Amino acid sequence: MNPLLALLVLAALPPKPTTQSWKPDLSADHRAALERISPDSLKGNLSFLASDALEGRATPSPGLTIAAEFIAAQFRKAGLEPGVGSSYFQTTTLKARGSDEEKPVSNVIGVLRGSDPKLKDSYIIVTAHYDHIGMNPNVPGDDKIFNGANDDGSGTVGVIELAQALSTLKVRPKRSIVFMTFFGEERGLLGSRYYGKNPIFPLNQTIAHINLEQIGRTDDREGPRVSGASMTGFDFSDLGPIFATAGKAVGVEISKHPKNSDAFFGRSDNQALADLGVPAHTLCVAYVYPDYHGVGDHWEKVDYPNTAKVLKGIALGLLTLADSKDEPRWNAQNEKAARYLKAWQERQAPK
Repeated sequence: MNPLLALLVLAALPPKPTTQSWKPDLSADHRAALERISPDSLKGNLSFLASDALEGRATPSPGLTIAAEFIAAQFRKAGLEPGVGSSYFQTTTLKARGSDEEKPVSNVIGVLRGSDPKLKDSYIIVTAHYDHIGMNPNVPGDDKIFNGANDDGSGTVGVIELAQALSTLKVRPKRSIVFMTFFGEERGLLGSRYYGKNPIFPLNQTIAHINLEQIGRTDDREGPRVSGASMTGFDFSDLGPIFATAGKAVGVEISKHPKNSDAFFGRSDNQALADLGVPAHTLCVAYVYPDYHGVGDHWEKVDYPNTAKVLKGIALGLLTLADSKDEPRWNAQNEKAARYLKAWQERQAPK
C-alpha cells in the first residue's frame, strides 16, 4: 500500500473507543445464559470426541468425519443457523498422509444471527480445531491412539458449550456470532487457511476472531492456571483488554502470559485470519503440559469446573463485543502488530 494512502486510511478511522465502550453487561439475561455453561455437559461431549472410537481424529479420517457430524448435531440442537446455505459443512477434499486418494474434510459452521437491523451483518467468529494427530502403531506400549482431549477437544467442546448457552438468550446479541470448528490445524492450519481463502462471511464485516486452544488442563509445566486464561498477542489489539475486563466481571483472569503470549501467537488458527487483517487471537489455559501431543492426553485429565468458569469469562467477552457499536482495532503502537494492521489497512483501502 502507498504510505500516503495508509495515512489517509488511518486518518479516516473513527476515534479509538473508550473503555466505557467495552463495559461488560451482566444483565439477568446474560447471567442466565452464562449459568448454562456446565462442567457435566463439557465432560459428556469431550468423553465422546476424545474417545478411542474416533481414533485420534486425524485429517482426513473416519473419526474426523464422525466428529464433524457430532458437532453439527450440537449446533443444530442449539438452534444455530447452518453456516453454508442449508448445510453446517464447508467441505473440500484432502489427501491423507501417505495416500493419493482425496477424501472430504469440512469446517463445521453455525450462526447465532444478531438482532440489530444493521449490526447483524457484522460478525464475530469463535473457533477451535477439532482434529488431532490420529494413531501411531509404532509408539511404545498398548495405547496407540493420540486422543487429543485437551488439544483441542477442549476448545471444540468449549465452542459447542458457548453456542448452546448463548442461543438461550431472550434478547440476541446485536452482532452475529459465528461458531466454527476447523479441520487440519495439526497439518498446518489447513482448515482456517481454507476458510480465509473462501470466507463464508465477508472479511470486511468480520470484526473479531477468538480461537480456543487447550483450555481444559490446568497442569501447565510453567505454572498452573486456575480461574484464568491467557490470550496470545494480548496487546496486539483491543481484544486483550476487552476480554480481561469481561473476565474480571465473573472472577476469571484473562491476561498476557509473560513468556508464551507473543511466542504462541502464530501457533494456532487465529494466525490465518490475523494475516488477513482481522483482529484474531487465541485463548489458552495450558500451553505446555504433560501428555502434550502424547497418547496420554485423555478426557479424564481435564478440569471441567475450571473450563466452565473460564468459558463464562469468554462468553461475556463475546457478548461485550457483539453488543458494542464499536469495533476492536489493531494496536498501532505495538510493532509486533504492524503486519496485521497493514493487512487490515489494505482490506479497507478503496479498490
